[in-house]
Amino acid sequence: MNSSQVEALGIKMLPGYKDPYHGRPLTKGELGCFLSHYGIWKEVVERGLEKSVVFEDDLRFEIFFKRRLMNLMEELEDEGLDWDLIYIGRKRMQVDHPEQPVPGVRNLVVADYSYWTLGYVLSLRGAQKLLQVQPLSKMLPVDEFLPVMFDKHPVSDYTKHFHPRDLVAFSVEPLLVYPTHYTGDDGYVSDTETSVVWDNEAIKTDWDRAKSHKMKEQQRLKREAQNSDVLQSPLDSTARDEL
Repeated sequence: MNSSQVEALGIKMLPGYKDPYHGRPLTKGELGCFLSHYGIWKEVVERGLEKSVVFEDDLRFEIFFKRRLMNLMEELEDEGLDWDLIYIGRKRMQVDHPEQPVPGVRNLVVADYSYWTLGYVLSLRGAQKLLQVQPLSKMLPVDEFLPVMFDKHPVSDYTKHFHPRDLVAFSVEPLLVYPTHYTGDDGYVSDTETSVVWDNEAIKTDWDRAKSHKMKEQQRLKREAQNSDVLQSPLDSTARDEL
C-alpha cells in the first residue's frame, strides 16, 4: 500500500504510539496485519455471524484441537457465559499474578494483558464492539488493540483514546494453538517486523540486524556466565586440563 491508499482509508496512527521493544512507529506489516483482522470483523458483522474462529497462518494446532474447542463452546452454552472474544493462542504478558478461572467452565480464564492474535473465537457482538470505536482512525498493532478494548492494557496514554472498553475477553488454558516458529528459530519469518515504517518506505526497521545483535549479545552474556561458573567452581586436575 502506498501513502495515498492509506489516506483514502482514513487510517491514522494512534498519537504517541511507539513499539515497546524498538521505539519505532508502526510498520507497514503491522498495518497490513491490522487491516486483515479488521476486514474479518467487518465480514462477521455484515454476515451476522454469531460465532467465528479467526486463525493466522503461522500456527500449529494442539492434539485433539477440534474436539477440545467444540467441548469448550458447548460448556459456554450450557453455562450461559457472556463473552465477546476468547483467545485460543496468545502470549501472556502479565505474569505477576494468576488469571482468574471461570467458574463452571473448564480450562478457561479471564484474559489479562496479552500479545499475539494467532487464533481467537469472536462473537458477533464482539466484532461490533471492535468496529464501534473506529480503530482505523487511531491505529496501533492489533495485539495491542485487543487488550485495550477489554481494558487490560497497562498504558493509559493509549487506552484513553478508546471508549467504551467493554469487550468481554477470556482465554483457554492450556492454549490450543501455538506459533510454528519463535523469534530466532531457524525458518522464522515475520511480515510485521521485517518491514518499513508505515508512512515512509525509505525508513526500514532494520529488525534483522537488531535481532542479530541481540542474539549475539545474549550468547556473549551466556558465555560469560558459564566462564564465571567455571572459575567459581572447584576443579580437579582433569577438569582443569580439559579447560
